Amino acid sequence: MTTLLELKEKMVRFYSRNEVFIIPIIRFFVAFTLFMMINNSIGYMKTISRTPVALILALLCSVLPTGCMIFFASAVILADMYALSLEVCAVTLVLLILVYFVYFRFAPKNGYDVILTPLCFQLHIPYVMPLGMGLIRELYSAFALVCGTVVYFFLDGVRKNATVLSGAVEEEDGAVSKIVVVLNQLIGNKEMYLVLGVLLATLVIVYLIRRMSIEYAWTVAIVSGIVFESVGLMAGYLLLGINGKTPEVLLGGVAACLIAFFLQFLFFNLDYSRTERLQFEDDEYYYYVKAVPKAFVPGTDKKVKRFSGRDEERLSKKQLVEEMDIEEDWLD
Repeated sequence: MTTLLELKEKMVRFYSRNEVFIIPIIRFFVAFTLFMMINNSIGYMKTISRTPVALILALLCSVLPTGCMIFFASAVILADMYALSLEVCAVTLVLLILVYFVYFRFAPKNGYDVILTPLCFQLHIPYVMPLGMGLIRELYSAFALVCGTVVYFFLDGVRKNATVLSGAVEEEDGAVSKIVVVLNQLIGNKEMYLVLGVLLATLVIVYLIRRMSIEYAWTVAIVSGIVFESVGLMAGYLLLGINGKTPEVLLGGVAACLIAFFLQFLFFNLDYSRTERLQFEDDEYYYYVKAVPKAFVPGTDKKVKRFSGRDEERLSKKQLVEEMDIEEDWLD
């Protein structure tokens, strides 16, 4: 554990010294992954669904605010929907406008959560999002979770019905039929309601427990969230008659648990063996304070200076004077 703590402190110091370079690199990686996943899943407009375009957009996102990443992703999605069907593009535009309204109104500081939620769904580990957001975010981050989840299920439904939606309109009500099919991906998607309800409930449970003044609050919150999430999803899939989801839920839960405990190690690693309870008063109140110190082991950066040894390893007289800050005559 000591080795891990020293490694953590070195990572923190390295990040502090190089933050101006690390943040753009992280933004580039997230943006590039996002655009490549859009291209691979719904890349209907071949002109923009190319790796060089994704690289250029990712480079722009690396130096621009997070909101610009959401804007570029929305533009790419709308272009792909337009290439698929004009009706689909219109419905998508309305949905994205609603998402923008919710995002900027309730969770403008949670842009990464809006982006990472559909990415985690695509990687089959969406269960980590309510855990991570409940641990290190505020409760209003639930709006970002809603936005990301709704967008993922909508685009996934469009992808599954791409053949029907891309067909030529042969009847007068053909356009209306396409709109009905698209809207049904939201209104009639029972799986989306199930997943969204369970994820939101998990976020609230984790958030409330980790704020309690109990020992190992984060650990209890993580375990409680994983158990509720796994049982709730498996029971819900059973009631809806959706088969084959149990392995995905279990494996995703294990991955989410590991990531959540890694977040705990980074942000809330406490040493409960040195817990202190303090009591003091002022003119109006008595105060009872429970203080739990963070687990901390400072790293040691040792520098070895050789005063003897092989000729190429020895310090010269001038270097020795500078190192010891003495007069050169003292060495004569």
